[in-house]
Amino acid sequence: MFEKIPARALSDTVAQQLQKQIEKGSFAKSGKLPTEAVLAQEFGVSRTVIREAISRLKNEGMVEPRQGSGVFVVERAGIRPLRIDYAQAVEPGSVVQILALRRAIEAEVASEAAMRRTDAQMAAIDAALAKIEAAVADGEDGVAEDVAFHRAIANATGNPYFLKTLTFLNQYLEAGTIVTRKNEALREDFSRQVKEEHAAIAAAIRAGDPMAARNAAQTHLYNAARRLAEAGIR
Repeated sequence: MFEKIPARALSDTVAQQLQKQIEKGSFAKSGKLPTEAVLAQEFGVSRTVIREAISRLKNEGMVEPRQGSGVFVVERAGIRPLRIDYAQAVEPGSVVQILALRRAIEAEVASEAAMRRTDAQMAAIDAALAKIEAAVADGEDGVAEDVAFHRAIANATGNPYFLKTLTFLNQYLEAGTIVTRKNEALREDFSRQVKEEHAAIAAAIRAGDPMAARNAAQTHLYNAARRLAEAGIR
C-alpha cells in the first residue's frame, strides 16, 4: 500500500502518504490505522518517525489516538484543513504573497477593532506597540512583539474567528515578519516608516474611525511589500 522511503526522510513525508491513503478511503471511516510497528516496517522508517507523522495528522484533525486502542481515522477526515508549508512561507516570493493575505485580513480586522474595541483593549494595543519600540531600542528584532501587536488588534474586534484565523496564521506571520523586519532593520528610513505606520493604525483604532484604520493597515502592508521589493526580495 505504501512506498518505501529512506529512513532519513522527514516525518511529514510519512504523514503525506498516510493522508493520501485516508483521503482515498483506504481506511474505513472511523477505522483503525495499522500499529506503529506495522507502519514502521511498511515505510521502512523508525517508530519515532511514525509517531511524529501520526502527531502531525492528529494536529490536522485527520486521526484520533485512543489510549489503549490505537489510532483511528476521524469520521470527517476527508474535509482537508488549511495548510501552509513553513519552509515555503519564509521564501522571498511567499513572504510577499503572505503579506497580500495579511493585507486582506488585517485591513478588515483593524476596521472592526476601531468600531468595537474597549478601553482595556485599546490599552493592550498601546502596550503592545510600546513593546515593539522597546525591543528595537534594545537591539532586538521585535518579531514576537510585532506579531503580538497585530494579535492585540484582532482581539479588539471581539470576533473569535478573526482571532482563530490569526492564531493559525501566527506561525507564518512570524516567519514573514522575520524576513520583513530584518530587511527593514537594514535601513533607518524603513524602520522609521514601520514605526509611523504602526502608530497610524493604533491612532485610527483609538479614534474609532474604521475607514482610517482599514486604510492604515492596508498602507502598512502595501509598504511592507514595497520595502521588500526595494531590497530585491520579490
